[in-house]
Amino acid sequence: MTYPPHRLAVAPMMDWTDRHCRFFHRLLTRRALLYTEMVVADAAIHGARARLLGFDAVEHPVALQLGGSEPAKLAEAAAIGEGFGYGEINLNVGCPSDRVQSGTFGACLMRTPDLVAECVAAMKGRVSVPVTVKCRIGVDEQDVEAALDRLADAVFAAGADALWVHARKAWLEGLSPKENRDIPPLDYGRVYRLKTRLSGRFVGINGGIRTLDEAAAHLAQGVDGVMLGRAAYHEPGLLAEVDARFYGEPARAPDWADIIERMAEYSARHIAAGGRLAHVTRHMTGLFHGLAGARRWRQVLSTEAARPGAGPQVLRDAFAHVRLDQRRDAA
Repeated sequence: MTYPPHRLAVAPMMDWTDRHCRFFHRLLTRRALLYTEMVVADAAIHGARARLLGFDAVEHPVALQLGGSEPAKLAEAAAIGEGFGYGEINLNVGCPSDRVQSGTFGACLMRTPDLVAECVAAMKGRVSVPVTVKCRIGVDEQDVEAALDRLADAVFAAGADALWVHARKAWLEGLSPKENRDIPPLDYGRVYRLKTRLSGRFVGINGGIRTLDEAAAHLAQGVDGVMLGRAAYHEPGLLAEVDARFYGEPARAPDWADIIERMAEYSARHIAAGGRLAHVTRHMTGLFHGLAGARRWRQVLSTEAARPGAGPQVLRDAFAHVRLDQRRDAA
């Protein structure tokens, strides 16, 4: 198995894991693998590439997630992504949104594993970085035992370097994308069984994992990596423990003042380039979850950062309310 030892990753999440979010997360963990939001292959080829694909070098290791179902277009988009400097190209075979279904990609590709394999092979033929797949355990009426095995066997035979599995079915008929994140039951055992059968392949697990203790428990079951989604976004402070806990680095307390100052400097650069403070701070509201002053931190960022002309001083002012040495009751 030659895929890098990514024991923990932050999941690609539409409208959330943009470049500002990833820069912020990278200040909390040096080692976790970060993912972009899904970028449709056509957009990567024909769209505003600098806006869609640009990122700060500090974000490495960072992977580009692509959406699509046409092998030639995905291969071209993958080559463009590699040219931008991404260290991995990932194919989305898990998103259940209506927009994705109308484009015949995302989770509906679980029904066409041979086509997914063609896409992977085409991408592998164009890039030298790892090509990976993120999928569900099945969709709608599919038998998850057969469906996941067929997909996994097909993509690994085509050269995929890793498979990240969201341990839920996607119900494309009858459930909204939001409901698909919670209602279909989680089946972690199905992912464990896949890993047992494919012992020499990288199989990572995703879906409903809320804490680092839960992540460690999944790794103890034999999967190669764990992907956190909403937990990492809503309580990003937990990422500060990842490097010591999962990568063997020395444990050290985060320098929160330095992190806030670096985000203020980053925000100033973004504003100078024509952006708004809220583009950055919206990803930071959950940072001090559990500490005294966290509520006021959230309030300041949610209100003051959204005002016209707001500048990076808002971050410093919000941080002044946080009491790092005090847990909260309802603060």
